[in-house]
Amino acid sequence: MSQSINSPASSSASGSRSPLWVMWLVVGLGLLVVAWLMPVNVKSLNTALLREAGRDTPTVSGFGSDLLAIDKPGPAALALEAARKVGDPGAETFASVYDSFAKQHRDMMPWGGWDVALEPVLVGRNAASSSESQPVLQFMVTAQARDNLRRYLAVSRLPAVQTLLKTGAVAGTVRFVPANRPGGQPLDAVVLLTAYLWQTEHLSASLQREVRTLAETAVQSGQLGELEDFYLDILTLGKRLNWVQLSELLRTTGSLATVGQFAHLTRVAPEHLPVIYTSALMTKSADNVARYLITYGQPGAESLEKALSFGQGAVTQLVQRQAPVADNASHFEFGASFALRHPELALFLKYAAFLIGVFFLIRAIDAGLFQTIESTLRGAFPRMGSGAIAIILTFIFFVFSEPFLLKAAPVSDYKIKLSIPVIGSVTTPAATEASTTVTHMDISTILSITAFAALQVVMYVICLVKIADIAKQQLSPSLKLKLMENEENLFDSGLYIGIAGTATALVLQVLGLIDANLLAAYSSNLFGIVCVALVKIRHVRPYKRQLIIESQHATVTA
Repeated sequence: MSQSINSPASSSASGSRSPLWVMWLVVGLGLLVVAWLMPVNVKSLNTALLREAGRDTPTVSGFGSDLLAIDKPGPAALALEAARKVGDPGAETFASVYDSFAKQHRDMMPWGGWDVALEPVLVGRNAASSSESQPVLQFMVTAQARDNLRRYLAVSRLPAVQTLLKTGAVAGTVRFVPANRPGGQPLDAVVLLTAYLWQTEHLSASLQREVRTLAETAVQSGQLGELEDFYLDILTLGKRLNWVQLSELLRTTGSLATVGQFAHLTRVAPEHLPVIYTSALMTKSADNVARYLITYGQPGAESLEKALSFGQGAVTQLVQRQAPVADNASHFEFGASFALRHPELALFLKYAAFLIGVFFLIRAIDAGLFQTIESTLRGAFPRMGSGAIAIILTFIFFVFSEPFLLKAAPVSDYKIKLSIPVIGSVTTPAATEASTTVTHMDISTILSITAFAALQVVMYVICLVKIADIAKQQLSPSLKLKLMENEENLFDSGLYIGIAGTATALVLQVLGLIDANLLAAYSSNLFGIVCVALVKIRHVRPYKRQLIIESQHATVTA
């Protein structure tokens, strides 16, 4: 804050500067508003950023239409479900186009499209009796389909395909019945399906390398080992996806871990499968999508839905950043474009604006409110500048404005992968219901923090007025010193109010009147500590020191 005014010249200069405090006040408040509304955060993504990222990019229904245009109704069907789930405005129009396509191409629908690679599977097979999508494993598990595949793959010249076929003779299994024993049809079908996916180049290159290594190890050791986990994951996906859906997903999957994560997600969150699958295809990275869902669980699925509602660019931004979404109702739309292009610079400007805004605001309060009090105390206030106070308050603002900074990350309800024994059954396991909510700083929390801060500002002013009142009295320095000591309880009252505010907030949270948020409760204590520190260190202690010196000087003179 400003220096005390010790001379008429200073008073005159201050008087001439007095209109300046209004400008400081306006600029300071303006910068604080800009800082608060700037849609950029350290550990989260603002909704405004997602909306900006998705602007002028393909919508879910548009992406589904593109899939239908290249004769892939299987993935398009999941895109249609996702479009309806996220409330895409074009969902119903896309649904009409999809229904028309399905009526005209009934023979393609069970497989999710047509693929020249399907020819060996369909040898000697009648046309499908249903036009509905069929899980690929439902076709592959039949004896006729397995015999057709085995004859076709037996003459393959790819060494990896031959190695995969040999794993069907491995007897060392844990979850499956060995393929060459009664009841081993599920494992036999999965082995043939995996080899067929490799033969027809439907596995990504990185996934091929990992699968080949595990297959060679299994053949050499006589134990399926980790390859059995992969086969179990393919079994899980093959019971839920048709041929084109499965092959398109595996093309965007870069590792065995991602296949396992997707299989796990289809078991524990089948209701989110259309959203998860469509996000993987839109971003061309099943790995990033699966990692995001495994990390953030149910809230992550809700964030993914929100991003999908904004468009392809929003989903890409979300899974690339791997950050939770902060659903802030207030933001600058024009600031979102800048923050999206220059996130680091926008973050710097946000807190720089707050720091400068607080500095100007404190200078305005000094000049417009406390000037007469400080001039009365005549030099009682040593320098704890406006800059230092602005830094402290900026740090507090940083803590309160970052919704995920101090909040411990909740344990993801999708994180733990359970091993489900599979003997011979191909029934679909029941989904595990899970729900986790992540609370954000809402309006009641902001109002609570604002109220606690206002109380401490009032207490700070009261303390300054009391010090000024003692200073104006025509009393000896020693008597003024005793009066100051008598007001110690008043000077400590900020702490009492802070503790009372914390207790009140906790009680209101228990009663359910405000949302449970420890930041709202403990902010009262924090503001109380800051208030008392400012009063005692910046005002009381130096004024007492002045009185002690004056008292000693009067004694020596006497």
